[in-house]
Amino acid sequence: MRCLLAAVLFVLMTASAIADGAVVHSGSHGVRVKDIVSIQGVRSNQLVGYGLVIGLMGSGDSLRNSPFTQQSIAAMMERMGVNIRNGDARTKNVAAVIVTADLPAFSGHGSRIDVTVSSLGDATSLAGGSLIRTPLYGADNQIYAVAQGSLAVAGFDSRGQNESVTRGVPTTGRIANGAIVEREGPGRFVDQEELRLELRNPDFTTAVRVAEAINEFGSERFGKMGVRMALAEDLRMVRVFRPPNVPLAMFTAMIGELWVQPDSPARVVIDERTGTIVIGSEVRISTVAVTHGSITVRVTETPVISQPLPFSDGRTVVESDTEVDVIEEPGNFSIVNGSDLHTLVNGLNRMGLKPPGIIAIIQAMKSAGALHAELIVQ
Repeated sequence: MRCLLAAVLFVLMTASAIADGAVVHSGSHGVRVKDIVSIQGVRSNQLVGYGLVIGLMGSGDSLRNSPFTQQSIAAMMERMGVNIRNGDARTKNVAAVIVTADLPAFSGHGSRIDVTVSSLGDATSLAGGSLIRTPLYGADNQIYAVAQGSLAVAGFDSRGQNESVTRGVPTTGRIANGAIVEREGPGRFVDQEELRLELRNPDFTTAVRVAEAINEFGSERFGKMGVRMALAEDLRMVRVFRPPNVPLAMFTAMIGELWVQPDSPARVVIDERTGTIVIGSEVRISTVAVTHGSITVRVTETPVISQPLPFSDGRTVVESDTEVDVIEEPGNFSIVNGSDLHTLVNGLNRMGLKPPGIIAIIQAMKSAGALHAELIVQ
């Protein structure tokens, strides 16, 4: 009996400790629920289409190397009543492109979305071009939008006979509000009885805090009918039951404005290519002694001319004089007293290391078992 009571007391104390960080005020170090979760089923859909960009200043596709561009031009002209099947087009002002866009959730008929236009052939630049009417298809091969308009290209490409200058990517452009939605995307925000909130950064503690914040809000706002209306299913999903006689859109806006304190695992992310190091606030280390030095070996080759003695029938040769220098920089043996992020950063800064040296030390700490965090090397 005592063991059962102790177990129940432990569970209650754990739940209370987690719930203490559930609700915070806007002035505290917390975030809104709407900023860390997404509603299951409310998402955007990807669209793609094939089209032509016209009006280029000689920077379009070469029709000999891009036969699909020539076929597209002929098909477009035939739709307009012009037959060029037997002709030999020589234009350099047209480029075949792939058009992509994201259809936001709940986009209705007539709304506009941005599109991205990318060259498909050997065009050198899309600057100054205009995209002609291009249907955009979804994954079900249905047309959801139609794109058309003038491109905005950030890069440029200038060429001469002996030199060329290129900045950015001139073969990709963007059209703001360049597509008109013709069909609504699948899925609707119907008047359902429950919401399923998905955490963008899955974590058990954060899921429980979100559920507790919603339950506390429901008890204060809706009384008995709002008690325990949220349940954390796992580290990613929180189920929320809508109180009766409350519109779903209004209820979603209410819980989205609640403030919680999200939790994050101890994690260190290292990008060895750029020397970027990101250390989470929850990272802890044990007390370790660290030294780091480097050895530089320099090999110098000096040419030396060797001439033979007079009347010796010898030849003049070039020999090399090799000199090897070994420079060993002193390594500071420092003690890093672990506990928190501030101590770790100060200890590494006192050693005066560059990013490659810090990366090597962090990896060695992980191998020694002194770094109590997940190490991610990109």
